[in-house]
Amino acid sequence: MTEAGPVTTHAGEFRTHLPHGGGLIGLDLGTQTIGTAFCDPDWRIASPGKTLKRGKFGADKAELAALIAERTLQGIVIGLPINMDGSEGPRSQSSRAYARNLAALGLPILLWDERWSTASAERGLIDQDFSRAKRKVRIDSAAAAVILQGAIDALTGGVF
Repeated sequence: MTEAGPVTTHAGEFRTHLPHGGGLIGLDLGTQTIGTAFCDPDWRIASPGKTLKRGKFGADKAELAALIAERTLQGIVIGLPINMDGSEGPRSQSSRAYARNLAALGLPILLWDERWSTASAERGLIDQDFSRAKRKVRIDSAAAAVILQGAIDALTGGVF
């Protein structure tokens, strides 16, 4: 049985579990979908992945485990929905519970403040001239890339 990976909100602590870097997966947890993004082992750039249809946790976990194994990823970054005043509500608690359950995969997990990630992703897609219909399909994975990029910038820039 795999030992549960640590779950933290601190980039510095997360980094101690990955002394040699390694590819990461970023997740934007929605109520109906999970946006994914990936970064290179040197933590330079995050790229949107696919958007998964959210189902029962066991099925989600299996699908995420397959993506992680396919790319030999070393860690997970999950968007943490924090209110604008810095407080946490029901969605934050749901993300924390999801992270605790996903820790069974044995990888370290970083919960990363996702405020403004969807708005930033939307602006980026508009700037790229995506139609409203195409933005709707890509927004979750684009938001996951914004979340993951913020985390890797903190991991490599000393902002802990």
